[in-house]
Amino acid sequence: MDQQPAVATSGSPERLDQAHGGRVRAAAARYGVPFAEWLDLSTGINPHGYTVGEVPAAAWARLPELDDGLEVVAASYYGTSELMPVPGSQAAIQTLPQLRQGAARVGILEPSYNEHAKAWRCAGHEVLPLDADAIAAAMPQLDVLVLVNPNNPTGQRFSRDTLLAWHAELAARGGWLIVDEAFMDVTPDQSLADAATREGLVVLRSLGKFFGLAGARVGCVIAAAAMREGLAARLGPWTIAGPARWAAAQALADHAWQVRMRDTLKAAGQRLESLLNGYGLSPTGGTALFQWRQMDAPAVFQDRLGAQGILVRRFDAPASVRFGLPGSEAEWERLERALESL
Repeated sequence: MDQQPAVATSGSPERLDQAHGGRVRAAAARYGVPFAEWLDLSTGINPHGYTVGEVPAAAWARLPELDDGLEVVAASYYGTSELMPVPGSQAAIQTLPQLRQGAARVGILEPSYNEHAKAWRCAGHEVLPLDADAIAAAMPQLDVLVLVNPNNPTGQRFSRDTLLAWHAELAARGGWLIVDEAFMDVTPDQSLADAATREGLVVLRSLGKFFGLAGARVGCVIAAAAMREGLAARLGPWTIAGPARWAAAQALADHAWQVRMRDTLKAAGQRLESLLNGYGLSPTGGTALFQWRQMDAPAVFQDRLGAQGILVRRFDAPASVRFGLPGSEAEWERLERALESL
Protein backbone atom coordinates (compact mmCIF):
# COMPACT_ATOMS: atom_id res chain seq x y z
CA MET A 1 0.00 0.00 0.00
CA ASP A 2 2.84 2.38 -0.78
CA GLN A 3 1.27 3.88 -3.88
CA GLN A 4 -2.08 5.56 -4.41
CA PRO A 5 -4.19 4.59 -7.40
CA ALA A 6 -4.71 7.05 -10.17
CA VAL A 7 -7.87 9.11 -9.86
CA ALA A 8 -10.03 10.79 -12.44
CA THR A 9 -8.86 14.23 -13.44
CA SER A 10 -12.07 15.35 -15.14
CA GLY A 11 -14.62 17.27 -13.11
CA SER A 12 -13.98 18.10 -9.47
CA PRO A 13 -12.23 15.28 -7.55
CA GLU A 14 -13.63 16.11 -4.11
CA ARG A 15 -11.97 15.05 -0.91
CA LEU A 16 -13.84 12.11 0.56
CA ASP A 17 -13.06 12.69 4.24
CA GLN A 18 -16.59 14.08 4.11
CA ALA A 19 -18.76 15.14 7.01
CA HIS A 20 -21.17 12.29 6.20
CA GLY A 21 -21.23 9.01 4.35
CA GLY A 22 -22.64 8.65 0.87
CA ARG A 23 -21.81 11.21 -1.82
CA VAL A 24 -21.33 8.44 -4.34
CA ARG A 25 -21.45 10.91 -7.22
CA ALA A 26 -18.41 12.70 -5.82
CA ALA A 27 -16.63 9.34 -5.53
CA ALA A 28 -17.58 8.47 -9.11
CA ALA A 29 -16.05 11.75 -10.30
CA ARG A 30 -12.90 11.22 -8.25
CA TYR A 31 -12.17 7.62 -9.20
CA GLY A 32 -13.69 7.42 -12.66
CA VAL A 33 -16.00 4.54 -11.76
CA PRO A 34 -19.56 4.96 -13.13
CA PHE A 35 -22.16 5.87 -10.52
CA ALA A 36 -24.23 2.72 -11.07
CA GLU A 37 -21.25 0.43 -10.39
CA TRP A 38 -20.52 1.57 -6.84
CA LEU A 39 -20.77 -0.49 -3.67
CA ASP A 40 -21.47 2.11 -1.00
CA LEU A 41 -20.35 0.93 2.45
CA SER A 42 -19.90 4.43 3.83
CA THR A 43 -23.20 5.17 5.57
CA GLY A 44 -24.03 2.50 8.17
CA ILE A 45 -27.56 2.27 6.73
CA ASN A 46 -29.23 -1.15 6.75
CA PRO A 47 -28.88 -2.54 3.19
CA HIS A 48 -31.99 -4.67 3.84
CA GLY A 49 -34.21 -1.72 4.69
CA TYR A 50 -37.92 -1.90 5.30
CA THR A 51 -39.93 -2.35 2.12
CA VAL A 52 -42.58 0.33 1.93
CA GLY A 53 -45.71 -0.61 0.05
CA GLU A 54 -47.81 1.60 -2.18
CA VAL A 55 -48.44 4.92 -0.47
CA PRO A 56 -52.16 5.82 -0.31
CA ALA A 57 -53.09 8.68 -2.61
CA ALA A 58 -54.49 10.66 0.32
CA ALA A 59 -51.01 10.85 1.88
CA TRP A 60 -49.89 12.86 -1.15
CA ALA A 61 -53.01 14.99 -1.50
CA ARG A 62 -53.65 16.15 2.08
CA LEU A 63 -51.68 18.08 4.63
CA PRO A 64 -50.13 15.73 7.20
CA GLU A 65 -52.38 15.07 10.20
CA LEU A 66 -51.24 14.31 13.74
CA ASP A 67 -53.97 11.69 14.27
CA ASP A 68 -52.84 9.48 11.38
CA GLY A 69 -51.53 6.77 13.71
CA LEU A 70 -47.80 7.53 13.61
CA GLU A 71 -47.60 8.74 17.21
CA VAL A 72 -49.56 5.71 18.42
CA VAL A 73 -47.31 3.10 16.78
CA ALA A 74 -44.18 5.09 17.73
CA ALA A 75 -45.31 5.05 21.38
CA SER A 76 -45.74 1.27 21.21
CA TYR A 77 -42.35 0.78 19.55
CA TYR A 78 -40.36 3.05 21.89
CA GLY A 79 -42.30 2.17 25.04
CA THR A 80 -43.42 5.70 25.85
CA SER A 81 -45.93 8.24 24.59
CA GLU A 82 -43.68 11.15 25.60
CA LEU A 83 -42.36 11.62 22.10
CA MET A 84 -42.56 13.83 19.04
CA PRO A 85 -41.85 12.75 15.46
CA VAL A 86 -39.44 15.09 13.71
CA PRO A 87 -38.08 15.34 10.14
CA GLY A 88 -35.07 13.20 10.91
CA SER A 89 -33.14 13.42 14.19
CA GLN A 90 -30.96 15.97 12.40
CA ALA A 91 -33.74 18.53 12.81
CA ALA A 92 -33.65 18.05 16.57
CA ILE A 93 -29.84 18.10 16.65
CA GLN A 94 -29.86 21.52 14.99
CA THR A 95 -32.72 22.93 17.08
CA LEU A 96 -32.02 21.72 20.62
CA PRO A 97 -29.07 24.11 21.16
CA GLN A 98 -31.40 27.03 20.43
CA LEU A 99 -33.57 26.05 23.40
CA ARG A 100 -30.75 26.32 25.92
CA GLN A 101 -30.75 29.73 27.57
CA GLY A 102 -27.39 31.44 28.05
CA ALA A 103 -23.98 30.24 26.95
CA ALA A 104 -23.65 26.63 28.03
CA ARG A 105 -20.58 24.46 28.42
CA VAL A 106 -21.34 21.38 26.38
CA GLY A 107 -19.37 18.16 26.65
CA ILE A 108 -19.42 16.07 23.49
CA LEU A 109 -17.69 12.74 22.97
CA GLU A 110 -14.94 12.82 20.35
CA PRO A 111 -14.84 11.24 17.85
CA SER A 112 -18.57 11.12 17.33
CA TYR A 113 -21.30 12.31 14.97
CA ASN A 114 -19.96 15.74 14.11
CA GLU A 115 -23.29 17.53 13.61
CA HIS A 116 -23.80 17.70 17.38
CA ALA A 117 -20.72 19.81 18.05
CA LYS A 118 -21.38 21.92 14.98
CA ALA A 119 -24.93 22.76 16.09
CA TRP A 120 -23.95 23.74 19.62
CA ARG A 121 -21.10 25.92 18.40
CA CYS A 122 -23.33 27.62 15.84
CA ALA A 123 -25.79 28.47 18.63
CA GLY A 124 -23.04 30.24 20.58
CA HIS A 125 -22.28 27.58 23.18
CA GLU A 126 -18.84 26.38 24.27
CA VAL A 127 -18.09 22.83 23.17
CA LEU A 128 -15.65 20.70 25.17
CA PRO A 129 -14.53 17.64 23.16
CA LEU A 130 -14.16 14.71 25.55
CA ASP A 131 -12.57 11.32 25.49
CA ALA A 132 -14.87 8.72 27.04
CA ASP A 133 -12.51 8.23 29.97
CA ALA A 134 -12.59 11.96 30.73
CA ILE A 135 -16.36 12.40 30.96
CA ALA A 136 -16.79 11.60 34.64
CA ALA A 137 -14.08 14.04 35.71
CA ALA A 138 -15.48 16.77 33.43
CA MET A 139 -19.05 16.51 34.71
CA PRO A 140 -18.81 19.33 37.31
CA GLN A 141 -17.86 21.74 34.49
CA LEU A 142 -20.73 20.84 32.18
CA ASP A 143 -24.19 22.26 31.61
CA VAL A 144 -24.98 19.78 28.85
CA LEU A 145 -23.57 16.39 27.91
CA VAL A 146 -24.22 15.00 24.43
CA LEU A 147 -23.48 11.36 23.68
CA VAL A 148 -24.17 9.01 20.79
CA ASN A 149 -24.93 5.54 22.14
CA PRO A 150 -23.74 3.28 20.64
CA ASN A 151 -21.23 5.77 19.40
CA ASN A 152 -20.70 6.53 15.74
CA PRO A 153 -18.09 5.66 14.47
CA THR A 154 -16.38 3.83 17.35
CA GLY A 155 -19.28 1.61 18.45
CA GLN A 156 -18.56 2.40 22.09
CA ARG A 157 -21.50 1.88 24.46
CA PHE A 158 -22.46 3.47 27.74
CA SER A 159 -24.55 1.52 30.24
CA ARG A 160 -27.97 2.68 31.37
CA ASP A 161 -26.75 2.99 34.94
CA THR A 162 -23.84 5.21 33.93
CA LEU A 163 -26.01 7.43 31.75
CA LEU A 164 -28.74 7.80 34.37
CA ALA A 165 -26.16 8.70 37.00
CA TRP A 166 -24.71 11.37 34.72
CA HIS A 167 -28.21 12.66 33.99
CA ALA A 168 -29.01 12.91 37.70
CA GLU A 169 -25.84 14.91 38.31
CA LEU A 170 -26.63 17.31 35.47
CA ALA A 171 -30.35 17.62 36.23
CA ALA A 172 -29.64 18.54 39.85
CA ARG A 173 -28.27 21.87 38.59
CA GLY A 174 -30.60 22.33 35.63
CA GLY A 175 -28.37 20.57 33.11
CA TRP A 176 -29.25 18.31 30.20
CA LEU A 177 -28.18 14.90 28.99
CA ILE A 178 -28.85 14.30 25.29
CA VAL A 179 -28.43 10.74 24.04
CA ASP A 180 -28.51 10.09 20.30
CA GLU A 181 -29.60 6.47 19.82
CA ALA A 182 -29.50 6.35 16.02
CA PHE A 183 -27.91 2.86 16.10
CA MET A 184 -29.79 1.49 19.14
CA ASP A 185 -32.62 -0.40 17.40
CA VAL A 186 -30.74 -3.68 17.16
CA THR A 187 -30.38 -3.69 20.98
CA PRO A 188 -33.51 -1.89 22.23
CA ASP A 189 -33.12 -3.23 25.77
CA GLN A 190 -30.20 -0.83 26.22
CA SER A 191 -32.21 2.27 25.27
CA LEU A 192 -33.04 5.13 27.63
CA ALA A 193 -36.33 5.82 25.86
CA ASP A 194 -38.41 4.62 28.81
CA ALA A 195 -36.61 7.06 31.13
CA ALA A 196 -36.77 10.15 28.94
CA THR A 197 -39.75 11.70 30.72
CA ARG A 198 -37.26 12.91 33.32
CA GLU A 199 -36.54 16.62 33.13
CA GLY A 200 -33.31 17.34 31.32
CA LEU A 201 -33.08 13.96 29.57
CA VAL A 202 -33.52 13.86 25.80
CA VAL A 203 -33.32 10.72 23.64
CA LEU A 204 -33.09 10.97 19.87
CA ARG A 205 -34.14 8.11 17.62
CA SER A 206 -34.05 7.71 13.84
CA LEU A 207 -35.65 5.50 11.22
CA GLY A 208 -32.69 6.00 8.91
CA LYS A 209 -30.30 3.29 10.09
CA PHE A 210 -32.01 0.11 11.33
CA PHE A 211 -35.12 0.59 9.19
CA GLY A 212 -33.06 1.79 6.22
CA LEU A 213 -35.47 4.68 5.60
CA ALA A 214 -32.91 7.49 5.54
CA GLY A 215 -34.63 9.12 2.57
CA ALA A 216 -37.93 9.44 4.46
CA ARG A 217 -36.29 11.82 6.97
CA VAL A 218 -38.19 10.64 10.06
CA GLY A 219 -36.99 10.49 13.63
CA CYS A 220 -38.38 10.91 17.14
CA VAL A 221 -37.51 13.10 20.09
CA ILE A 222 -38.33 11.43 23.40
CA ALA A 223 -38.35 13.98 26.20
CA ALA A 224 -40.51 15.72 28.81
CA ALA A 225 -43.39 17.84 27.53
CA ALA A 226 -41.71 21.23 27.97
CA MET A 227 -38.76 20.20 25.81
CA ARG A 228 -41.03 18.82 23.11
CA GLU A 229 -43.17 21.93 23.14
CA GLY A 230 -40.10 24.12 22.71
CA LEU A 231 -38.97 22.08 19.74
CA ALA A 232 -42.43 22.08 18.18
CA ALA A 233 -42.65 25.86 18.44
CA ARG A 234 -39.39 26.29 16.55
CA LEU A 235 -39.93 23.58 13.95
CA GLY A 236 -43.44 24.68 13.04
CA PRO A 237 -46.32 22.63 11.57
CA TRP A 238 -46.24 19.84 8.98
CA THR A 239 -42.57 19.06 9.45
CA ILE A 240 -42.86 15.50 8.11
CA ALA A 241 -44.42 14.87 4.71
CA GLY A 242 -47.56 12.73 4.66
CA PRO A 243 -46.00 9.85 2.67
CA ALA A 244 -43.03 9.76 5.06
CA ARG A 245 -45.36 9.63 8.07
CA TRP A 246 -47.27 6.76 6.46
CA ALA A 247 -44.10 4.81 5.67
CA ALA A 248 -42.71 5.33 9.17
CA ALA A 249 -45.94 4.09 10.75
CA GLN A 250 -45.84 0.90 8.67
CA ALA A 251 -42.23 0.20 9.68
CA LEU A 252 -42.71 0.91 13.38
CA ALA A 253 -45.79 -1.31 13.52
CA ASP A 254 -44.21 -4.33 11.83
CA HIS A 255 -43.01 -6.25 14.86
CA ALA A 256 -42.30 -9.48 12.97
CA TRP A 257 -40.01 -7.67 10.52
CA GLN A 258 -38.16 -5.98 13.39
CA VAL A 259 -37.48 -9.29 15.14
CA ARG A 260 -36.21 -10.94 11.96
CA MET A 261 -34.08 -7.94 11.06
CA ARG A 262 -32.35 -7.80 14.44
CA ASP A 263 -31.21 -11.39 13.95
CA THR A 264 -30.19 -10.69 10.35
CA LEU A 265 -28.12 -7.64 11.27
CA LYS A 266 -26.42 -9.26 14.24
CA ALA A 267 -25.30 -12.11 11.98
CA ALA A 268 -24.18 -9.70 9.26
CA GLY A 269 -22.21 -7.59 11.73
CA GLN A 270 -20.39 -10.70 12.96
CA ARG A 271 -19.73 -11.75 9.39
CA LEU A 272 -18.20 -8.38 8.55
CA GLU A 273 -16.04 -8.49 11.65
CA SER A 274 -14.80 -11.98 10.73
CA LEU A 275 -14.12 -10.95 7.15
CA LEU A 276 -12.02 -7.99 8.24
CA ASN A 277 -10.20 -10.14 10.79
CA GLY A 278 -9.25 -12.52 7.99
CA TYR A 279 -7.43 -9.77 6.11
CA GLY A 280 -5.54 -8.27 9.04
CA LEU A 281 -8.08 -5.52 9.61
CA SER A 282 -9.46 -6.53 13.01
CA PRO A 283 -12.03 -3.86 13.93
CA THR A 284 -11.24 -1.37 16.66
CA GLY A 285 -14.96 -1.16 17.40
CA GLY A 286 -18.36 -1.42 15.78
CA THR A 287 -22.03 -2.33 15.90
CA ALA A 288 -24.28 -4.70 13.98
CA LEU A 289 -24.50 -2.07 11.22
CA PHE A 290 -20.84 -1.11 10.83
CA GLN A 291 -17.27 -1.93 11.79
CA TRP A 292 -14.63 0.70 12.53
CA ARG A 293 -10.89 0.25 12.11
CA GLN A 294 -8.15 2.63 13.19
CA MET A 295 -5.16 2.58 10.83
CA ASP A 296 -2.28 4.54 9.44
CA ALA A 297 -2.89 6.27 6.09
CA PRO A 298 -6.69 5.82 5.85
CA ALA A 299 -6.74 8.02 2.73
CA VAL A 300 -4.55 5.50 0.90
CA PHE A 301 -6.81 2.67 2.00
CA GLN A 302 -9.91 4.57 0.91
CA ASP A 303 -8.33 5.29 -2.45
CA ARG A 304 -7.41 1.67 -3.07
CA LEU A 305 -10.97 0.54 -2.45
CA GLY A 306 -12.33 3.56 -4.30
CA ALA A 307 -10.41 2.59 -7.41
CA GLN A 308 -12.43 -0.64 -7.33
CA GLY A 309 -15.75 1.16 -6.88
CA ILE A 310 -16.11 0.48 -3.15
CA LEU A 311 -16.74 3.47 -0.90
CA VAL A 312 -15.89 3.39 2.80
CA ARG A 313 -16.08 6.25 5.26
CA ARG A 314 -12.76 7.86 6.11
CA PHE A 315 -11.89 9.75 9.30
CA ASP A 316 -8.75 11.78 9.89
CA ALA A 317 -9.05 12.23 13.67
CA PRO A 318 -8.42 9.56 14.70
CA ALA A 319 -7.08 8.08 11.48
CA SER A 320 -9.58 5.35 10.65
CA VAL A 321 -12.17 3.96 8.26
CA ARG A 322 -15.69 2.66 8.78
CA PHE A 323 -17.24 -0.22 6.84
CA GLY A 324 -20.99 -0.60 6.42
CA LEU A 325 -22.69 -3.88 5.52
CA PRO A 326 -22.84 -5.34 2.01
CA GLY A 327 -26.38 -6.19 1.06
CA SER A 328 -26.10 -9.27 -1.17
CA GLU A 329 -23.85 -12.28 -1.61
CA ALA A 330 -22.42 -10.68 -4.73
CA GLU A 331 -21.52 -7.59 -2.71
CA TRP A 332 -19.92 -9.66 0.06
CA GLU A 333 -17.84 -11.48 -2.54
CA ARG A 334 -16.88 -8.20 -4.19
CA LEU A 335 -15.68 -6.76 -0.89
CA GLU A 336 -13.67 -9.89 -0.13
CA ARG A 337 -11.99 -9.81 -3.55
CA ALA A 338 -11.11 -6.16 -3.03
CA LEU A 339 -9.61 -6.81 0.41
CA GLU A 340 -7.65 -9.74 -0.96
CA SER A 341 -6.14 -7.50 -3.64
CA LEU A 342 -4.87 -4.83 -1.21
